[in-house]
Amino acid sequence: MAGLAIAMFLVILDSAMVNLAGPTIRAGLALTDIQMTLVIDSYLVPLAGLLLLGGRLADLLGGRRVFLTGTGAYLLASVACAVATSGEVLIAARIGQGISAALVIPAALSLVLALYPSRGERTRAMGIWGAVAGAGSVVGVFLGGSLTEALGWEAVFWAPVPFGVLGAVIVWRSVPSVPVRSGHFDAFGTVTITAGISALALGMISAPEAGWGSPLTLGGIAAGVAFLVAFVVVERRSAHPLVPLGVFGRKPVVVANLVMLLVGGTLTSLFFLLPPYQAEVLGMSPLETGMSQLPLAAMIIVGSVLAPLLAKLVGLARALPVALAVLLAGLLWLAFDLTSSGFSASLLGAFVLIGGGLGLSAVNATAMSVRDATEGEAGLLSGLVSAAQQLGGAVGLAGLVGIAAISTTATDGGIDFTTAFLGAAAGIIVALALSLLPSTRTRR
Repeated sequence: MAGLAIAMFLVILDSAMVNLAGPTIRAGLALTDIQMTLVIDSYLVPLAGLLLLGGRLADLLGGRRVFLTGTGAYLLASVACAVATSGEVLIAARIGQGISAALVIPAALSLVLALYPSRGERTRAMGIWGAVAGAGSVVGVFLGGSLTEALGWEAVFWAPVPFGVLGAVIVWRSVPSVPVRSGHFDAFGTVTITAGISALALGMISAPEAGWGSPLTLGGIAAGVAFLVAFVVVERRSAHPLVPLGVFGRKPVVVANLVMLLVGGTLTSLFFLLPPYQAEVLGMSPLETGMSQLPLAAMIIVGSVLAPLLAKLVGLARALPVALAVLLAGLLWLAFDLTSSGFSASLLGAFVLIGGGLGLSAVNATAMSVRDATEGEAGLLSGLVSAAQQLGGAVGLAGLVGIAAISTTATDGGIDFTTAFLGAAAGIIVALALSLLPSTRTRR
């Protein structure tokens, strides 16, 4: 568990540090706005598109084998990022990181499910998993700025290497190898689902900058929808489908993934919107903004740790609505906060509820999605819920920023932050309604 958690930690740590080092990377390599956007998107798009394939590979080839392969590839891609001398090389290396992470994340989660087969153990393991992800964000906030300032932007790509080596060695020595399973790769299903999710993510990610009416946005969304429709047709006819459509007949799995889609959109959007909100509306400096967000990140860890306890106390089916209600309360508090400048007790209260709600919601939604995973489908369900979170981040960010930009009265392309926060709250209201469906409350 320690080795697997370290791998999750390094993926989150690296992403958090890269976001903070963005301005320095741009200046160091003389990147344009479009190139800097591609540095971020070139990681997110292949990650979202290949998670299901990564999960399927883990089921057929063995989680240990795929995990070690993915971790090794991720570390090599990180080194390539660190030594990049141009924007093109950095973007190519970031694509390699995204592809590798799409192998590491579902493989690691499938191994966790294999290590802890009972429902109670799995829920507790998901709590550890979520806490480690939160810790990666917190440490990334500290290390991203300090490493960049002290050693340059290259340090944010060198930093994950020792973590990855340590995690790989622990897993290599402690997790037994399993024989390759008999099975077939669904080539057409793999191509259509990967192309569909990637195109949809690319279109949504491009919307805030390129505009909703741009060819890139409309073309990406249209192509994504077309490929996803083709995927359903292919899977219905395939003798060995990549994603057996019967999985979507399990209402808890469907509900949990839809909830994760909405929670992922809220998480990504908040960490994108809060820095400009705190700078432009509250007049806070970058240092004040970073320090003020530490309670939010810390509460994600606390919420993740408490999630298994809440599930044990009231049952997993009731724990998810409670978690979403906490998150909703925090978002509404933030939307209607009357703070006019600087950090306040009121803003702290909103951050505490939002952070706790995010930790509780993400862990319980993941636990609900994978709790009944049988042998041979742990990777599939792990990849599915991870893909839902990543796609939700792309869709939620584009949607909220687009709506907030349209509704603003500013003439300089500003954002109506109140509208954005209310939009996030509306998404969580939908998630809360889904979590209350009777089908998700029949089993504890």
